[in-house]
Amino acid sequence: MTSAWNKTAWRNHERIQMPDYPDQAALGEVEAKLATYPPLVFAGEARRLKAELAQVVEGKAFLLQGGDCAESFAEFSADNIRDTFKVMLQMAVVLTFGAKLPVVKIGRMAGQFAKPRSAPTEVVDGVTLPIYRGDIINDTAPTLDARMPDPQRMLQAYTQAAASLNLLRAFSQGGFADIARVHSWTLGFTSDTPGYEKYHKLANRIHESLEFMEAAGVSGDTVDALHRVDFFTSHEALLLEYEEALCRVDSTSGLPVAGSGHMIWIGDRTRQPDGAHVEFCRGVQNPIGLKCGPSITEDDLLRLIEKLNPANEAGRLTLINRFGAGKVGEHLPKLIRAVEREGFKVLWSCDPMHGNTIKSDSGYKTRPFERVLREVREFFAVHEAEGTYPGGVHFEMTGKDVTECTGGLRAVADEDLSDRYHTVCDPRLNAAQSLELAFLVAEELHQRREAQRAAV
Repeated sequence: MTSAWNKTAWRNHERIQMPDYPDQAALGEVEAKLATYPPLVFAGEARRLKAELAQVVEGKAFLLQGGDCAESFAEFSADNIRDTFKVMLQMAVVLTFGAKLPVVKIGRMAGQFAKPRSAPTEVVDGVTLPIYRGDIINDTAPTLDARMPDPQRMLQAYTQAAASLNLLRAFSQGGFADIARVHSWTLGFTSDTPGYEKYHKLANRIHESLEFMEAAGVSGDTVDALHRVDFFTSHEALLLEYEEALCRVDSTSGLPVAGSGHMIWIGDRTRQPDGAHVEFCRGVQNPIGLKCGPSITEDDLLRLIEKLNPANEAGRLTLINRFGAGKVGEHLPKLIRAVEREGFKVLWSCDPMHGNTIKSDSGYKTRPFERVLREVREFFAVHEAEGTYPGGVHFEMTGKDVTECTGGLRAVADEDLSDRYHTVCDPRLNAAQSLELAFLVAEELHQRREAQRAAV
């Protein structure tokens, strides 16, 4: 894979969605400093994630990937990290029970600082300004100075990512993730929430299963797997100066690894087969995600798969579909058939967020919960029809009680959006909506499992 590759080769390819730094000398100094810093993640962790994702490809596990749209320097806190991690654990327990399979947990955390944008500029109070591209690049403040790309922000992003990973490792391995504790949160949440009666029934079934296991001597005190979890991080590898500076050679295999996160992905706007982002990602050994929107063709996809996973290694490549509700049936079947025809081993995941963004009557960018759910159901239906495995879901969500996406049982309305609209970029599901969606996906997985049993 890497015989004709080096980590600087992307610089000879077309740059898309990347900033032009006005002070190249300052940029060079930051890159040199980052190159001396320890990697944020290690090759063995990336290999373990790839092995777990290979189990998903084989239909023996399910992928849950979620977290912030764009991480913020201003909102960085231990509480925010804990709350998002907590909700992801709750979602994973519900999905595990529904699918009767292990759930691979990957956060959009500790690196999701850069965002692609649909336009390079925006007009604020009659003044044209460079667009905000994420805290690793510039600031949200509507001034020219704040919007200028500043390479020093990469150092702050690294520091925040390192602190986030330190806390996530402590949470995942130190007892906070004990399955009984996690489920007690979910049981309490559903018991006093109007409309959650059917979810509470499922939560009670999980509770009874845990009680049986404890009575049989199986608990977090006796089985380490019930006391700890594997939790991985991921982000879009958009700012390639940052990615190159943190790329390292694995001392075990002698192969390059992206040290910025366990999994990195290529966005729908930057997946040009001959572009800089594909060139960089094809050479590192980490699991790679590829966002697939409505504009991707079968030929595009096959060419990208051949570039990004030439060894056809299960667990290496996750195809993250983002078509929009009502459009999955138009686009996904032909891609599945092309991939199946070539015998490629890929993981199919559904991102029901990015294709369902609208502007509300109140002027806020939002995502209706009903459209998010519809796309997930269409994703499962297409895979059922094609005889393939719907391996995962990919959400933008937070553990905070924000009002950014409308709908759900707690019925966030258009007029509620201004109450707690905190995102620096795209709208996220709040904690209640995230858990509700996990119950609904668990139902889909359970129905699929029952249908397979009936067919045997």
